[in-house]
Amino acid sequence: MAYDESNIFAKILREEIPSHRVYQDESCIAIMDVMPQSKGHCLVVPRAPSRNLLDCADATLGAVMPVVARLARAVKTAFHADGVMISQFNEAAAGQTVYHLHFHVIPRYDGVPLQPHSGGMADQAMLAEQADMIRAALG
Repeated sequence: MAYDESNIFAKILREEIPSHRVYQDESCIAIMDVMPQSKGHCLVVPRAPSRNLLDCADATLGAVMPVVARLARAVKTAFHADGVMISQFNEAAAGQTVYHLHFHVIPRYDGVPLQPHSGGMADQAMLAEQADMIRAALG
């Protein structure tokens, strides 16, 4: 399948849709997930268009993965998490619903289950506050 320029992350990258950005550079942005599964759940979204890992250029991954790691360290610190889960889905059978490569960075806590990734959006003020916390942890 071809990359669809109308997907929500392409629109966020073009700033057609607002987001709570926590980081950006020439290769990617990091934004708060609007349907968080845990406090501090954010996404790293490459600027280069690709549907998922299966059609992504190696150079894109080389630029983006250090940012994923940096965000993982920041959310662990900012939210005093016991661990951090990184997830990424490729095609519908694997759970992909937005066809622009992105990485979930999800703080995890011992004994606390993830919230469902439901259709309901989180409180925007809460997301803004959490974004501030992550930016502070990034330094």
